[in-house]
Amino acid sequence: MEKGSNYRLLKLRELLFEETDEQHELGISEIAEKLRQVIPDKPIDHRTIKRDLEVLDNIDFEIMQNNGKYGKILYSHQSRLFETYQLRLIIDAILSARFVTTNEKKKLIKKIKQLTSKHIAKTLPEPILFSQSANMDYEQVKLNIDFVHRAISEQKVLAYQYGKFNVNKEFEYNRDGEIYFVDPYALIWQNDYYYLIGRFRRKDEVRHYRLDRMRNISIYDKNFKKENFDLKSYVNQSFHMFAGEEIRIKIRFHIDLVNVVLDRFGRDADIKEMDEEHFILSTKAKLSDGLINWILTWGHKAKVLEPEHLVVTVKEKIGKMMEVYK
Repeated sequence: MEKGSNYRLLKLRELLFEETDEQHELGISEIAEKLRQVIPDKPIDHRTIKRDLEVLDNIDFEIMQNNGKYGKILYSHQSRLFETYQLRLIIDAILSARFVTTNEKKKLIKKIKQLTSKHIAKTLPEPILFSQSANMDYEQVKLNIDFVHRAISEQKVLAYQYGKFNVNKEFEYNRDGEIYFVDPYALIWQNDYYYLIGRFRRKDEVRHYRLDRMRNISIYDKNFKKENFDLKSYVNQSFHMFAGEEIRIKIRFHIDLVNVVLDRFGRDADIKEMDEEHFILSTKAKLSDGLINWILTWGHKAKVLEPEHLVVTVKEKIGKMMEVYK
């Protein structure tokens, strides 16, 4: 096939991908007119287009045919790598990431919209509607993601300094700027931040580090062998409230919090109506500060009934909170 034919096929493919979908189809005349706009110096007739459509369909670029008004045959490409709802999920995740700058969100979403037709792309949200970026150390995070991802895939030790901001918003290094040597196990996104989970070599223990607090990162020329590690358990214990001794608890909640409790403990949670305004949750939970803080989040709408030692602990916490305001 000569060069001209290859170019025409490419443009026809682009045209169908961008301008057609399940709701938008084109007839031969419309396709011919649009192709003439991008290839003005080449003759394009209906027979050539029909032949090209068959070629594309035979090489797995699926071409759909439907009958329109007055027997007109309409053509479209409807198969996409991502369904519309999947693109929406990806875009919403990007929009909700506080550490990603608005400018970067625009770039990412523009690229994602190229994965579907221009008609569907118009229905997807624009980043300009969501100005909630924290923009904190984003350039630092981008750089660190690349290093951490590469180190994990190559099983190489990471070296970096670590720290945090003081009350004057000045960045201070931990341990007087000591270099941390860490075997990187996983890179996760939790609570609007990226975290490296890995084994801190000096203490020989698994820890997690926020990427926006890592500085002067590099990949150390030393391989490591990953030990048995349960990532799910570590995340649950370190980032959620499921750490500590497992106990059976009973908590009285206001009826307004039914969905909150079901979101937290699942649809199978044991809840029973107590009266018109309250219900009781009976469940097993792991005792931790996270659990207690979660209960206190709901103020007077949640009251621990059992066990007694948890009741005492919650009362002590409330007492300390009251002391602050005396």
